[in-house]
Amino acid sequence: MSTPVSTRTQPYRTQNWTLTKPTAKGGHGIVVSQNREAAKAGVAILEAGGNAADAAVAACFALAAVEPWNSGLGGIGFALVLKANETRAQVVDFGPVAPRRADPADYPLTGAMKKDLFTWPEVVGDVNIHGPLSFCIPSSVAGYAKLKEAFGTALPVADLLAPAIALAKRGLAQDWYTTLKVSSSASVLRLYEESARIYLPGGLPPVPPYQGMPGFFRLGNLASTLERLAEAGLDDFYHGELATRLAADIKALGGVVDAEDLANCKAVLREAPVIAWRGTHLLHTAGGLTAAPTLAAVVEGMADSAPSSEGPDANWFATLSRVMRQAYASRLEGLGAAKAATEPGDTCTTHLTVVDGEGNLVSVTTTLLSSMGSRVVLPGTGVLMNNGMMWFDPRPGSANAIAPGARPLCNMCPVIVTPKDGSWPRLAAGSSGGRRILASVYQMLAWTLDCGMEITDAAHTPRIDVSGPDSTSADYRLPDETLAALEAAGPLAVVEHGVLPINFACPNIIRVDKDGAEGCSDVISPWSAAVAAKH
Repeated sequence: MSTPVSTRTQPYRTQNWTLTKPTAKGGHGIVVSQNREAAKAGVAILEAGGNAADAAVAACFALAAVEPWNSGLGGIGFALVLKANETRAQVVDFGPVAPRRADPADYPLTGAMKKDLFTWPEVVGDVNIHGPLSFCIPSSVAGYAKLKEAFGTALPVADLLAPAIALAKRGLAQDWYTTLKVSSSASVLRLYEESARIYLPGGLPPVPPYQGMPGFFRLGNLASTLERLAEAGLDDFYHGELATRLAADIKALGGVVDAEDLANCKAVLREAPVIAWRGTHLLHTAGGLTAAPTLAAVVEGMADSAPSSEGPDANWFATLSRVMRQAYASRLEGLGAAKAATEPGDTCTTHLTVVDGEGNLVSVTTTLLSSMGSRVVLPGTGVLMNNGMMWFDPRPGSANAIAPGARPLCNMCPVIVTPKDGSWPRLAAGSSGGRRILASVYQMLAWTLDCGMEITDAAHTPRIDVSGPDSTSADYRLPDETLAALEAAGPLAVVEHGVLPINFACPNIIRVDKDGAEGCSDVISPWSAAVAAKH
């Protein structure tokens, strides 16, 4: 009897190395970020006497200067906070909101379908994807202000902004990863004057020197904007001089976000919804229009399929593939064309996880949506704006339609985990990667909570991805038996977990107990790091 031959196409390999990320450990606090310099900025605040909320705010502002395509002052997001002496987390909700003058008529359809991050009906000129009509109200600064106000210490805001200001004055590293990220968006960046001036000097992406150390280049007026926030306070972004500059630039470009939208922008503080995990743990989530309801469906669907302490086997992965595809089918049922894109999308979300020496936890996911967001840098402020209108289905009357002040369905999924009795150890986790976020977060939780994996092992274990109801992607490093089971469970693509194309999300995680904490970032993110405070 002959052995069946698999019909799977072997992926083209872009790399031939084994990568690892170091785990940070310590008792004085840890910051895990997709950029090491931002993590160090947060740690500097911990070492100066700040707590986890202060450190998260400092790191988030620093990310605007050192990872501008992923987040920044023009973005949106969600933060979860769990105080060490409490058992229920709270949400700082600064999620996407359409401007009050958003008009569906501004987004006429071509009749074709657009395959970008989402497979939506195509809009004439892609005005929902880039340019001034793609902006949602920028709420990140309001979110960071609420995080500081509700949970931070007495450290002045100026102290929290100091690392970001220093990094912005120095400039963005002109290394190979910057070249890659800028090149990926260059065809659209060149359409907008200030964006092209900053990111495409001489009409080309900045490149590192052939040898020696990379240089740095300035991000327009970002440094002066951060200095203004440090001097005047974060509210200046919405009611002061900066608000005036922002509104003027947006109007000049033809956008509809205006001074009233900025003045009415608020971050909301509320109790975090929880999901029961096998009767032993609670997952504290951002709830609402994030990926949390779909995470709850996956948890329920996997209730009878816990992986063994030896790790996930072929049957577990196959079951997860089926459960996640069904969960996405239910999530997208009312959204018509809102199916996962069939081609890899370059998302620009970032995730940040923080714990301080007392055990306070913060989990923040913040985004511009696409890589480089709208691709529009506002010249008066150096703010790179989001393209949050892309979250909406552009068809009038659809379940996720464009409307004044509407809130779209989005994919962010920060989590904090506690034992059911509120004791220790506790976990904080999250991820970047659009619709890939959910699969990565669930697998990290399953491996740490059910398998008892150390977080370093969980961060380095090959995963699958399910970003919609139609198919599953699997890391080629998974065992042949697992790949065969996944193939039998439904349509399968075997792919590489590399820097680009982006086939998997980029999670990070912190585990904290009474005697200390440890954190680890995603193995493939070239700049990511977990950094521990020394005192």
